[in-house]
Amino acid sequence: MEYVSRVPRPPLDGLIDDLYYLEGVPPYARLMLPAAPAPLLIVNLGAPFLIRAGADVEAVEYADGCVVATPTRAWEFGYPTPTRSVGVHFRPWGLAPFLPVPAAELCDRPATVEQIWGPPATAELRRRLAVADAPHDMLTLLEEELVRRMRAINGLDVVRHMSSAIAETGGAVPIGDLGPAARASSTYLAKLFKEIIGVTPKRLARSYRFTAAVLALDVAAPLDWGDVAAAAGYFDQAHFVHEFREYSGLTPTRYVEVRQRFLREHPDHALEGWPLPAD
Repeated sequence: MEYVSRVPRPPLDGLIDDLYYLEGVPPYARLMLPAAPAPLLIVNLGAPFLIRAGADVEAVEYADGCVVATPTRAWEFGYPTPTRSVGVHFRPWGLAPFLPVPAAELCDRPATVEQIWGPPATAELRRRLAVADAPHDMLTLLEEELVRRMRAINGLDVVRHMSSAIAETGGAVPIGDLGPAARASSTYLAKLFKEIIGVTPKRLARSYRFTAAVLALDVAAPLDWGDVAAAAGYFDQAHFVHEFREYSGLTPTRYVEVRQRFLREHPDHALEGWPLPAD
């Protein structure tokens, strides 16, 4: 698969990790994405995606693309073969300035791009992207659309500051210490976080802690799960396993097996690193 990404220019760089272009044949028909503190927007330029947002729901087609706030559980994503799309990896607080609704409404409930930006505007954006000459031009078009749609959000600076503090510690910072620093009550901050990020500060910290633990795993080496749990700041191994299953849908041991399968069958793949085969 061809994967092209770049960091957007200011002011989007304070909201977005990267813009990307993806084209080609996916490594698997269905991919499982563990929960992560990363909202996502994808504009689809091929056949519909299939998304299953939880083990207890049916897969749903998304023809024009999808928008999802910070997820709290694993979700399943089916790319068409071949696939072609452009997308945005947001910082946890970064999606809110482009939404007409509170982010909590999209938490574990992906919307289509049409539901967020309207059918005429979405159709026009997809048309312009489809006729662009190269990935760089497509990312520029997407960036211009985002700049045009960006709006001011009350409380964004507070949420960004607190979220950055949570991220810098891998979710280990005591949440109770952040409220007084922000001169706000825990109740108000929880409400503000749900509006802008989709989850509370405590839930965001849990997501960062899980993500840090997963990204630190060396699946090619023997693992002592007790040491892994302690290094990630979990109370004990049982707590770590429970949280791991909640965010990935897999036990830690099964996760390593599936990750090893991806590395073995598709070494150096553009999508290697987070998605897992769901087949």
